[in-house]
Amino acid sequence: MNRDRMLNRLRGCYVTVPTQFHDADLELNLPAIRRHVEFLLAGGIREGTGILLAGGAAGDFSTMTLAERFQVAETVVKAADGKVPVTIGAQTTSTRELCELARGAQRLGADFIQVSPPFYFGHTEEDFFEFAVAAAEAAPEVGIIVYNTYWTSVGVSASLIGRLVEIPNLVGLKWATPNPVWMTFEDALVTYGQRLGIIDNQSRFVTSHMLGARAIELHICNHWPQFGVRLWQLLESKKYEEAQREMVRVLQPYMQLWAELEKYTSGDGYLDKLCMELVGLDSSRCRPPTRDVRVKFREQARQMLLACGTPNVMSG
Repeated sequence: MNRDRMLNRLRGCYVTVPTQFHDADLELNLPAIRRHVEFLLAGGIREGTGILLAGGAAGDFSTMTLAERFQVAETVVKAADGKVPVTIGAQTTSTRELCELARGAQRLGADFIQVSPPFYFGHTEEDFFEFAVAAAEAAPEVGIIVYNTYWTSVGVSASLIGRLVEIPNLVGLKWATPNPVWMTFEDALVTYGQRLGIIDNQSRFVTSHMLGARAIELHICNHWPQFGVRLWQLLESKKYEEAQREMVRVLQPYMQLWAELEKYTSGDGYLDKLCMELVGLDSSRCRPPTRDVRVKFREQARQMLLACGTPNVMSG
């Protein structure tokens, strides 16, 4: 694996591709997923401006079988056609399944896999270190991105990052911290930003970019990829004040609505899908236990999109 090449490809908007289903039976709608990747490509999400994540949390990984996860991954990799890097979500509670996902990603030609600490049990840092090593050894040609999902299991500490960074094909860190007061978010960027492709998962894009982050997690891209590309270009041009104002104008209302939806149901990707539907794209509900938000929040989401200047919003 060419580590420098991997790091160079890990740049731009990190876009979780929603997994779409047929509403009648909630079976996979692979053609709709393919069309969505084509939409993202047409909107400017390419190598240098973006990375696609297939089968992440907003891609319903937790409700899919292993076979379905591979079907989704293959669909995204083929549709991307090498024009944009692809990450395969590899979150799981099982090291055996993690290794199978890693080998599958390598076989399919994915660039990266996203690995987070195993959930349900309160695992230790040493558990996770061995977990990450197993994934790296199972797929040595695939770049490993560690995802700090501190809200589901053990958090990734600075000392643990210092050990993980020595794994040869561990190239990325999707980063957020539970308490920003202690500046642990900034500490990781300053300490490891030269050795890892750090993806900002805390919507602190100006700060993180100034300190060396290579990518930003941005759900907005799923219904408005041009906004994401423009925001990334503002960051790359160091037009930080303008970038922050754009985030307040567009991202803040989206996140505020998401926080309200969290009181109604849990999961991920449901607001992405609702916004996609409202701009005329293929969409669907998420699989249960996440509840369908489309009727209850449709008009509220539509008004939010209109207020932000989102193009192609459908009439009420």
